[in-house]
Amino acid sequence: MRGADPRVVLGLHRSRHERRLLTRALDLGVTALDTSTNYLGFRSHQVLAQTAGDLLPKFTVSTKVGHFPGPGGAEHSLDPVRLHAAVELAAGDLGQEPDLVFLHNPEHSLREAGPHGQEVLAEACAALGDATSKGLCAAWGIASWDPSPLVGLIGPAVPRPATFMVRAGLLVGVRTLDAADALIKAWDLDPSEAWGMSPFGGSTSDPVWARIDPRVFLGDSRQLSRVQAAFMAAYHLPRVGTVAVGTDEPAHLGELAGALVCEVEERTVQEYRSLLRDRSHDQPA
Repeated sequence: MRGADPRVVLGLHRSRHERRLLTRALDLGVTALDTSTNYLGFRSHQVLAQTAGDLLPKFTVSTKVGHFPGPGGAEHSLDPVRLHAAVELAAGDLGQEPDLVFLHNPEHSLREAGPHGQEVLAEACAALGDATSKGLCAAWGIASWDPSPLVGLIGPAVPRPATFMVRAGLLVGVRTLDAADALIKAWDLDPSEAWGMSPFGGSTSDPVWARIDPRVFLGDSRQLSRVQAAFMAAYHLPRVGTVAVGTDEPAHLGELAGALVCEVEERTVQEYRSLLRDRSHDQPA
């Protein structure tokens, strides 16, 4: 099933931030980069500006705030003042205002907020909204590895993000998929406003990808590789219009970009989700 054309974002998590990868991405038509304040030991923005400052204006650049240097290496905070300052610092270090800034894994701090969770989330979102209105970034969103704690907090008090990013793909559990669906519906997000991340659960070299054949999701397009098929399935688990994928290998990025022409069978996706739900019901409490 095809909706809008799927988009690829080059994610820089665990990346070496090499210029050759960015130039190859542009050659492939991949014109979006996703990074974070805390990537590359909190140096991602500075290294990008140093090694590829002339290339950055050719990309739409998204980053994330919420993780800060701490005594133990990193700490998470939803303090509005710190978040606003982090957006301002990101723009300075990149040498340009980010096109999109995500509130990074807010569930980390919300678990400790107790009954004040909705208020804490609302204030954090408002801080990013204020940074957007001041021109420090073009838009703001929420990126969540585990969106389940957010579901019960969404209401009129919490501003609507322009973009929501969540784990996607065949290794995502039904609990996360259902939470993502609930948030996308609550915020009335179009698929183009929903992004997936980590479509391979960390690595295409994981043994699981040799044991399963994701090409069952592709119908007649089975000439593609298992990696390509798993990547395309990620656009439907949950339904997203964009997937951010990390790699340091231009050839791997090219392989994934080459998969975008294929179609995924929606019926197979729904059967798979039904199997996941049935299996979750069979698990001991």
